[in-house]
Amino acid sequence: MFAGSVLASDALVDSKWVEDNLENPKVRIFEVSVDTGVYERGHIPGAAHLNWHTDLVDPQKRDIASREAFEKTLRDAGVDQDTTIVLYGDNNNWFAAWGAWVFEVYGLGNQVKLLDGGRKLWEAQGLPLDTALPDHADSTLTLADRDNSVRARFVDVVAVAEGRNDAKLIDIRSADEYAGKIFAPEGVKELSVRAGHIPSAVNVPWGRIVKEDGTFKSEDEIKAIYAEKGIDGSKPVITYCRIGERSSHTWFALKKILGYDVRNYDGSWTEYGNAVGVPVTNIAGTVWTGK
Repeated sequence: MFAGSVLASDALVDSKWVEDNLENPKVRIFEVSVDTGVYERGHIPGAAHLNWHTDLVDPQKRDIASREAFEKTLRDAGVDQDTTIVLYGDNNNWFAAWGAWVFEVYGLGNQVKLLDGGRKLWEAQGLPLDTALPDHADSTLTLADRDNSVRARFVDVVAVAEGRNDAKLIDIRSADEYAGKIFAPEGVKELSVRAGHIPSAVNVPWGRIVKEDGTFKSEDEIKAIYAEKGIDGSKPVITYCRIGERSSHTWFALKKILGYDVRNYDGSWTEYGNAVGVPVTNIAGTVWTGK
């Protein structure tokens, strides 16, 4: 039995739980931050680094990391079949949740927990940070083949947009992105040539389900927020954003906290909004001018 308190969802742990298990040989902690440089400047003691640019994606094609590459990364970190894996990061755990989704694809989802509140809360509480790099004996972990039941592809969302599939779509981007007023948040490089959203998608910006300190709201509050938009778990759900990372945060809440049948569309708007011939809802009517 691990020391410390575990939150209502067994997919979440709090900072006290992490503190109590820093020396637990059956626990491995990973930082997965949007700003990959913050890890080197200080991280939770004993935490390894999962660089989302290289460790969670295929370096050549747009895809998640291959089974072989991800398996090697986890073996190097000493992750075994019975290891409890704790993920945390900056930006309210956006990419930590993305990491949790990748772990889920490769069959380790039940071993993964998010540090609720992520790096933001850990720092706010004045808890220790370290610059030392962990060194664990390699494991002999063998990953399963991909479980594609938690991943939505382009053809899946087109089927929903065209009314051939009655799954529920959740667009977790900002209201302005959803309405088509803007193509993407200011300063980002991954763009689409069309603005708007996938037809039938409802808009629930990811930030609605977190509190000021970065922790998730209660299960009942989260359930009510989605119920207002007609999402009650009675039908399969697909989440999307711009490149699939913020939607992983919503995927985590729906899948791991509420227990809904939900897939993450990691192609998201940069794939769909650049596709030829697909239906788009653009409330604002914004037209791309190439600038």
